Amino acid sequence: MIDASTTATAGSNIEGWQQIGELALAFGLSAVIGLEREIKQKSAGLRTHTLVGVGAALFMLVSKYGFTDVLEANRVILDPSRMAAQIVSGIGFLGAGIIFVRQDSVRGLTTAASIWVTAAIGAAAGAGLPILAVVGTAIYGLVALAFTAVSHRLPRSSYAESVVRVRYPDGKGMLRQLLSITTASGFAIDETTTKVEDGSVELMMHVHGRSSPHDLISRLVDSAGVDNVRLDDPNAVDD
Repeated sequence: MIDASTTATAGSNIEGWQQIGELALAFGLSAVIGLEREIKQKSAGLRTHTLVGVGAALFMLVSKYGFTDVLEANRVILDPSRMAAQIVSGIGFLGAGIIFVRQDSVRGLTTAASIWVTAAIGAAAGAGLPILAVVGTAIYGLVALAFTAVSHRLPRSSYAESVVRVRYPDGKGMLRQLLSITTASGFAIDETTTKVEDGSVELMMHVHGRSSPHDLISRLVDSAGVDNVRLDDPNAVDD
């Protein structure tokens, strides 16, 4: 018996307002995740996440309702899980394209994971599991927003290494000053390298210490003559 919200004739596929609603739910929830990534100016933002969620939902809907015209009792059996499995493997390729390694740091893992979760949320919406889709979106929001603040407040190991990059004008003799600020902030310097380009010097310092590296960044930013300061964590991914 076909639900009144769907439209179908004998031998035809099922499509109607119920399927449109499930697709719309995937659109809304995946757009919420994409908006968070867009605000943080990540490589995959609003458009990418929305398309991933809608695409995953559409694949699930096609898997559930797109083959009713070829089904025959005891002869042709539909297995929607096969389509869901292909969504997982396909998203893996998309996520791999977002992750990249720059020198000694890995970037993009969090954004790749958000795309993976978005596909799962879209698949849940397309499978007719709206509660799971909404709860999954809420869990993502908790991890992306609350966990970021919690991770910054966790105690750091004195052996945890951070990479600090400082850019300042060439010829100003600021290297000694920056090193002094770093050690005075409670950090040991393991390695330093400098690179001169377009009249500016980029100083890269590998440091470790019990203090928060964000405090060090604040002190370096306040130094007169510093153009830019950036923190790279070689053991972490982008936020």
